[in-house]
Amino acid sequence: MAVHKIQINEFLDVDYELIAIHSSVEDYRLAFFLNKILGIELYRDKLTVELRTKNGKSCFEHFLFNDEKNDVCWHLISNKSELKANDSQNIGMFDTITSSTYLVPEFKTADYVLKIENVDPLFNIDSVIKLIKEIPFITLVYTIEQNKLKSKNNLIF
Repeated sequence: MAVHKIQINEFLDVDYELIAIHSSVEDYRLAFFLNKILGIELYRDKLTVELRTKNGKSCFEHFLFNDEKNDVCWHLISNKSELKANDSQNIGMFDTITSSTYLVPEFKTADYVLKIENVDPLFNIDSVIKLIKEIPFITLVYTIEQNKLKSKNNLIF
């Protein structure tokens, strides 16, 4: 009897684009300006993106727009989350230790990640980046190559 092996890599097609955004503006303001310039309708999702680490659970703010007309889903996620944990052995009873957790730790300097799902091969990511660069308070915008990420599993939600 012949043995048939199926490689999991055959099913993992990259059908999304990632854009790193550097900006000190609040997430809701960034979502507003992205909506305005890209013609999308991002809204704050009630469910935050959660990531479990050895220090506890981190929650990342999440804005979502499901474009049913073009079958594209847009996600704006904060890249940094403050994790507060009590450590009664080292500090006082009412003090807390704050540590930062990153959704994409390879790009710690990025403030936000824009994930665009279900893109087709004709999707022009450069035109999206060019439009985002027009927002005055954006410091830096660039694409993130998925094949170089070690934390790909953090982006599954």
